[in-house]
Amino acid sequence: MSTSAAQAHRTDADRMSDPNWWRQAAVYQIYPRSFHDANGDGLGDIKGITAKVPYLKELGIDAVWLSPFYPSALADGGYDVDDYRNVDPKLGTLEDFDEMAAALHEAGIKIVVDIVPNHSSDRHEWFKEALASPRGSAARERYIFRDGRGENGELPPSDWDSVFGGPIWDRITEPDGTPGQWYLHIFAKEQPDFNWENPEIREDFLKTLRFWSDRGVDGFRIDVAHGMAKDLSEPLPMKADLEAKAHGTDGFTDGSHPFWDRDEVHEVYAEWRKLFNEYNPPRTAVAEAWVHESRRARYASPEGLGQAFNFDLLQSDFDAASFKKIITDNLVAAKESGASSTWVFSNHDVVRHATRYGLPKGGSKAQGTNAAQDVTGGTKGQDGKGWLLAGAPAEELDVELGLRRARAATLLLLALPGSAYLYQGEELGLREVSEIPDAERQDPSFFRNPGVEIGRDGCRVPLPWTAEGPSFGFGAGAAHLPQPDWFADYAVARQDGVEGSTLELYREALRLRSELQTDEELEWVETGNQDVLHFSRPGGWHTVTNFGSNPVELPEGNVVAASGPLEDGKLPSDTTAWVVRSA
Repeated sequence: MSTSAAQAHRTDADRMSDPNWWRQAAVYQIYPRSFHDANGDGLGDIKGITAKVPYLKELGIDAVWLSPFYPSALADGGYDVDDYRNVDPKLGTLEDFDEMAAALHEAGIKIVVDIVPNHSSDRHEWFKEALASPRGSAARERYIFRDGRGENGELPPSDWDSVFGGPIWDRITEPDGTPGQWYLHIFAKEQPDFNWENPEIREDFLKTLRFWSDRGVDGFRIDVAHGMAKDLSEPLPMKADLEAKAHGTDGFTDGSHPFWDRDEVHEVYAEWRKLFNEYNPPRTAVAEAWVHESRRARYASPEGLGQAFNFDLLQSDFDAASFKKIITDNLVAAKESGASSTWVFSNHDVVRHATRYGLPKGGSKAQGTNAAQDVTGGTKGQDGKGWLLAGAPAEELDVELGLRRARAATLLLLALPGSAYLYQGEELGLREVSEIPDAERQDPSFFRNPGVEIGRDGCRVPLPWTAEGPSFGFGAGAAHLPQPDWFADYAVARQDGVEGSTLELYREALRLRSELQTDEELEWVETGNQDVLHFSRPGGWHTVTNFGSNPVELPEGNVVAASGPLEDGKLPSDTTAWVVRSA
């Protein structure tokens, strides 16, 4: 039996017990509050996910990644966590989580959850205790408190900027009512940074990882994985000093930044890896680490988290040369680290790629979440995704072109060796929702930077399941974010079983991917056309993408999938085809 045939005959049990399941997995990201609402309160919930397990199984994914579902005030979309070992009551209970986990596992689907270790919510019991405790107390040592500069401590310890804009330090009022110390928050003021030099923090996160692993969680996505370790020894450098080094020849590629990508963070991940390896199969982890490419491998090493996101394709225009270089470089880097690469076009933090690819060239780069992170601590368009149309007027969006290119790009991505990370709704061809009234927006970044950033709500609008109803089948009533009328045309019910629909394209591609995928090898095939990318995988699987404007010939073989109709047997512009050639 061939390798591909053997893969096709693997049972769910085989996949669930495979310690290497993650290496070439198709992982589907769920933003729980916007996936499906089971109780009709307008907010997606855990029971809503459980109800849609048959849909997820039919889609053909290997795992789901759940964005934060923990108790939270939503100062940053759930990444401000009140309690790391519980479920937000608005989303369900731990018992609901257990039922969901059992249903997913029975369907042969793994579970990855978000872990947010750099900071907690300001509503976390430990931070409330710190505010009620005196200077130098054990409670304050869990976070990063410093006395201010100036005669009366009225100036922050440094002039650094936070990721969300404004000072990185916030001053508290002491329990006796007097102006007090300052605490560090790389992100929002509601997200105080933990002190990872404190053994109590390290022990508590090990407890959290074990808590969820024991509940059946198969892996973890580590938020801001490069931001936990810090060197805040006095005197703290000023922003101008950091900017000078950042713009120097080597920048901070030596791990010397006060709080980004320090070598000490890997001591933490070595501890985590020991815990992960206690389980059978070992728990997996993927780092969200926005670091220089020369520094990414340590996060993805077998001694560390094992895998790290690369967002390079997400930040690229729809361009053949750019795609080829990114793919080549990342496959080399993955081989050097012993990991497999990761590929992603959309997520909860960036404008959907069906919109980006419908913009004039140069306006389609996804310069969102950390992608333009300024190593001095500030950002250029960071995390707010306020560049919704990247500076291009909305009327310049070509909806048809954007979807055609998004389908082509996705079919290319699903043919690559490594893990494919998909974001809920992209399988429906959803584009960014721009028509949200200011009064109904929720993303804090919109309110922190009025007139500058439009926020991330446009990619977080609840999914359309049916073509009618108050929320297109999302729930029994109105959704927590308004859905546009055009959602009806993209609803699951409108695409289910319809040949050529985006949903059926994803289903068929994911099915074929599980059958065709073998070793993590790729070989480029010279086309003589700079606008055409052609690569092959073992077993005679060829993928061809036409980035140009004229139809091109396909290699001989059986066309098993195409992102759009062929033209007289040729591959049209902005289209990808999979061709299987007999050995």
